[in-house]
Amino acid sequence: MSLPIFLLWLFSIPLPFAQSLPAPRGFLINCGASNTTTSGNLTYVPDDGFTAAGNKTTIKNPDVMPILRDLRFFPDNSARKYCYMIPVSKGGKYLIRTSYFYGGFDGGTVPPVFDQIVDGTKWSTVDTREDYAKGLTSYYELVVAAMGKILSVCLARTPQTVSDPFISVLEVEYLDDSAYNSTDFKKYALGTVARTTFGNNEDDMIGYPDDQYNRYWHPFMDNNPTVGSKSIIEPFSFWNVPPVKAFSTALTTSRGKTLKIQWPQGSLPKSLYYISLYFQDSRTKSPYSWRVFDVSINGNKFYSKLNVTTDGVSVFAAEWPLSGQTEIEMTPGDGVPVGPLINAGEVFQLLPMGGRTLTRDVMAMEDLAETFDNPPSDWSGDPCLPRDHSWTGVTCSDGNLARVVSLNLTGIGLSGTLPSTLGNLTALSTLWLGGNKLSGNIPDMGTMRELKSLHLENNQFEGPIPKSLGELPEIQEIFLQNNKFTGGIPENMRRNGLTIK
Repeated sequence: MSLPIFLLWLFSIPLPFAQSLPAPRGFLINCGASNTTTSGNLTYVPDDGFTAAGNKTTIKNPDVMPILRDLRFFPDNSARKYCYMIPVSKGGKYLIRTSYFYGGFDGGTVPPVFDQIVDGTKWSTVDTREDYAKGLTSYYELVVAAMGKILSVCLARTPQTVSDPFISVLEVEYLDDSAYNSTDFKKYALGTVARTTFGNNEDDMIGYPDDQYNRYWHPFMDNNPTVGSKSIIEPFSFWNVPPVKAFSTALTTSRGKTLKIQWPQGSLPKSLYYISLYFQDSRTKSPYSWRVFDVSINGNKFYSKLNVTTDGVSVFAAEWPLSGQTEIEMTPGDGVPVGPLINAGEVFQLLPMGGRTLTRDVMAMEDLAETFDNPPSDWSGDPCLPRDHSWTGVTCSDGNLARVVSLNLTGIGLSGTLPSTLGNLTALSTLWLGGNKLSGNIPDMGTMRELKSLHLENNQFEGPIPKSLGELPEIQEIFLQNNKFTGGIPENMRRNGLTIK
């Protein structure tokens, strides 16, 4: 989705009747900025503290809106991903929006193509080339439930990435429980395809403060007649809490005719979609202010005998198959004195969640990253997932609940110590940390019952060698030479079938 590079600034101007709306709950992050930035009546904070990767830069274009002037880019092509870590409420529902304006920050003329990832799931490919050629900024939206207390939003190179990935703005905003609550967020996230108001002029885009969640509602016009509403709805009576302004206009047709619209614009990939449509009778409230019509999508009945009053109504489908161009038909009932109409609609593609890493393994790996003085730069986000973008040196098991099964960080210049929680990596079969500058004692590894190969040679470890190493049932080799251990090799390690160096 795209916007003119100055439009976000314009539609954020506060309106008098909307001042009572609460500010979006969550984080509005101006990536690459050094100071807070104001856009309309929203304040965006710098991204320091949310990521340790990448570099800051400023676009040399005075016509760009303030929150697009700075960006963060990621030149380290050895890293498997670059992550923002956002504190959230476990189980909470969030709207994530990433915005991109290239601006030729690297001296080039064509923006890079790369992937974006949420926790362990590939979200989408970021391709802003067409928008940038038209002078537009691109944005992507996802509704997702937080699986833990930290939500990771990451960028990652692909074989098609020829220059450095970048990001301009990251927004993570909390949604109330009622919003989109028919979706099983343990199985799916919702990727925004279209959020539209019908019958509005092309400049009448709706955002905050009219929408308390800071969602963007784009206007849509076609050859059908338009009509304005003469009564106000109460948005909180709708699950998804659409803004009042979404009902201010509608597309309609004359009495007895079928209203047809081709929306969303463009061809959709074959998939399941969440569809929510919003209607309100546009006439002055009275006992006769109602309309009845059937709603069909691509020839399939979506809702029968929909009774639309001045109070408004919404209908939705949680998992509706779509493919190609979509046409919505609204056919009036017999004897209805006015034609059908439609005010607004939302369409989301269902994105299957890609699984996650076992929480105990995640916590152990995060502890390991903290005790290393210089962990690999991509050690943030999910350690295992997506599989093409696991942490450097980390290999994991298959399945929706991944386990860390191998860790190989041989000779990469690591310093620091090993945490006591290392033994929580109970599925680990290979642990190779040789040829670094690690120090301190070796923690108890007696719980690592799957460990077969341990390489800690050529470091600066000290203290006694733990007896628990000799009790590991699957261990086949232990390399400890060239360290500063005190005492000898425990007697239980001197057995056939175990190679010790």
